[in-house]
Parts: sequence; structure tokens; C-alpha cells
Amino acid sequence: MSEATSAAVTHTGHSTGTTGPGLLASLDPLLREWLPRQRWFAGKGRPVTGFSLVAATELLPVSSKLGLIHLLVRAHQPLVPLQSAAAHPADCYQLLLGVRETLPPRLAPALIGRLEEGPLAGRTVYEALYDPRPAEVLLEALRARARIGELRCERDMRQEIRAGLMPRLVTSEQSNSSIVFGDTFILKLLRRIVPGMNPDLELPLVLSREGCPRVPAPAGWLMADLASSEDSYVLGVLQPFVQGAADGWELALRELAKGEDFAAEARALGRATAEVHTALARALPTVTLGRAQLELLVGGMTERLEAAAQAVPALRPYAPDLHTAFEALADLAAEGNTWTAQRIHGDLHLGQCLRSPDGEWSLIDFEGEPSKSLAERRMPQPVARDIAGMLRSFDYAAHSQSPPDTDWATVCRAAYCAGYAEVSGSDPRTDPVLLRAYETDKAVYEVVYEARHRPDWLPVPLAAIRRLAANDDATP
Repeated sequence: MSEATSAAVTHTGHSTGTTGPGLLASLDPLLREWLPRQRWFAGKGRPVTGFSLVAATELLPVSSKLGLIHLLVRAHQPLVPLQSAAAHPADCYQLLLGVRETLPPRLAPALIGRLEEGPLAGRTVYEALYDPRPAEVLLEALRARARIGELRCERDMRQEIRAGLMPRLVTSEQSNSSIVFGDTFILKLLRRIVPGMNPDLELPLVLSREGCPRVPAPAGWLMADLASSEDSYVLGVLQPFVQGAADGWELALRELAKGEDFAAEARALGRATAEVHTALARALPTVTLGRAQLELLVGGMTERLEAAAQAVPALRPYAPDLHTAFEALADLAAEGNTWTAQRIHGDLHLGQCLRSPDGEWSLIDFEGEPSKSLAERRMPQPVARDIAGMLRSFDYAAHSQSPPDTDWATVCRAAYCAGYAEVSGSDPRTDPVLLRAYETDKAVYEVVYEARHRPDWLPVPLAAIRRLAANDDATP
């Protein structure tokens, strides 16, 4: 263990004048410039008007050659129309700041800025995750189940976490930050955090207890127990790294470009999804959705469609026919039909799946849609929501090349549903009204997203909108 790593585990971590309000005041101008440029910053398009300190902990003394400060800060921004401050408090972000006199050239991409005043005046602060030494501190703290100030590290003692694993930052775009340690573990650090049990830790722990092999079991996790909150915050999760695994999205695109059949993989992925759903239903409570619950669900879908049609003119001609997808579901509920809801993945698509070199599929990233509240993400929902997300993902893959290979998507969608039925005993296609409603809701969301962020991709969800409006089922 390095001297720096040992110091992290033994350091008290109490806030001092160095990590108090004076530090945040001096960081303010630097963070206003740096934070909105980060991929994981949720408030893009609105200026940051200020910061408030939630917690600050020294992980390595800032008086040393290399200091390390863990910060939880709220970024204050103007409210959007109809948004109340009580219902939408300022977002809280997790920051890990390295402190050095000067940055070595290898850390130039991590620069945040040089402080001109405050307790660290004359020193340089940077994104510490680019630096192997601070990353080692985090791993050693998890190994030792350390408590540092208000931070608490826990681990599964059945899994060995070896010391000295070489860290490397994952640089691909993601909504959080990840560090791989020696191709053995991957630490996912949540950036935008909320109080309460995050499903990205909760559900993998549940599935581990159920013996479900389709989700890597957490080996350790980082928490914050704040005096200002009754709930703990989940800050990070350490899981086994699936060495040599292929990302489902990249794998699908590669096979599609080669003209290779992907049906067998889609079928296996359907089986893996059903295994996860079955284990979650066995371990956690399920609920029955009757007429009252379906009216609320359909009402939400309808509101999202109406708002999307206002925001994206290209959607408006299809809105009346899309409404029929939701009306048909409401009609079934009015006739007395019910559906089972349970805990699900919540944001399932090909990019949330990994295939190991031996051909086994794993599901990852159970955080759910970050734009939704934690309470919404933890609500039981029909499994059709996850299934619809995956069906849309096959459609996206097919449209990533020109001309789109719609036959490829149709075959994959059918194979995925068939594989799901092999494990669950229930084919999603036998409930076409529910599946159409969820796929329509997902496609409407995609239209708004693409119109705002990737206009060149807008034709992809619009193609699905045309099919769904015509009620033309492309999953035979």
C-alpha cells in the first residue's frame, strides 16, 4: 500500500477551515465554468447562479504534495417554467478534487483551474479521477471498510478485493464516472446524487442474494451518512469487471455492418432479461394494476404525448393515431383487465447489456432514467416497459446504417420476445395492447430527445412513430 493510500484510510476526514465554506467560495468561479461542460451535468442550457456546500471531506491532507477533497455540492440554477423550488431542489453533485502545486502534463485534460484566493490560494485543483493515486485511495478505502468523516465504505466480504490493482478511468461518454481496477473490478461513481437507496446498488444486491448470474454482484459500495439528512446517499458501487465483454450496442452494430444474423444473440438476451425479471419478482413485492392505476399510467403517457407534440411539430400529424395506443389500454382496464407490476431495470437497451467472451449476457446500470425522481425509479412497473425499451433499441441499431435494415430489426425483435418467453413462460407479444402503449411512450420520448440533442437522428424515432400510429406490428 502506498503512503498516500495509507493516509487516506487513517485520515480523520473531518471538515476543517480548508474544506469549509471558504473553499467553496474560492472554487465558485472555476466550477461555474467547468461543471456545465461535464457530460454528467444535468442542468445544461441554464446558467449556474451559485453553489451551496452539502459535505466536504479531506481524503488526503491538502497540506501534502497531493491533496484529495471529496465534495457534495448543490448547483443552483434558474427554475424552468412551472417548476417549483420545493418540488425541484438544486441538483447535488459528487466531486473528487485533486490538489497540487502544479499539474504534470499527463493530467492536463483534468485541469479545473488555479485558485487565486481562499485556503488553497496558489494551488491547482483538478478532476482527481484522471490521477491513479487518488483512485487507489478509493479502492483501499473500500477494501478496509473505512469510515472517513461522513463517508462510509461497505463491502461483500465473500469477494476478495486485492490491493495494488492498477486503475484507469473509463473515458467513453456516460452519465456517471467509472474506474476499472486491473481488469478485475469497475467502480461506478454516481455524479448526480439523491438521498435514499439508489436502485443501481439495491437491485444488484437483491439479485446477488437470489443467485441470479445475469448481474455482476456488488463487491463494495460507498455511502454518505449526512447529519443533515435522515437518508443515506449512495455514492458509488464496485462490481466485478467482465473482462473482454462486448457492449450490446457495439456488438449489434458490428454484426449488422457485416450482414451477420443477430437473432441468436437477441434470443439469448431475451432469456437473460427474463431471468432478471423472474428473480426480481421472486425477491421483491409485486402489485396488481387495476383500472385506477391504469388510468394514472395512461394519463401520464397522454400528457407526455401532448407535450411532445407541442415541442416537436413533426410529431403533430401522428398524435391522434398515437392516442389510440393509450386509449386501447384504458379500454381494456375499463373492462376489468389487470396487469402485474414489479421492480424492473427501468432503462433497458442494448447499451446496458454486456456479452462475455463465453457468450453469456449480463445486464448492468440499474440506475433507471436519471431524469426521473428516485421514488419513480423504484416504483413497480409492468415488465413490458423494459421489453419495449429493448425493442426500440433493435430499431435504433437497424436505422444506424443507410439504408435502414428494417428486416434485421424485425427478426431481432421477434427473437428477443421468443427468448423471453422460453424463460418466463409468457410471450410479450401475447399482450400487444400493453406493449404498443409502452413502445409508443418510449418513441415519443425519443422524438423529443433527438429533436433537442441530435436532430440528425430524428428520422429514427419518427419511423417508429409512423408504424405505431398505423398500428402496424413489426414483431411477428
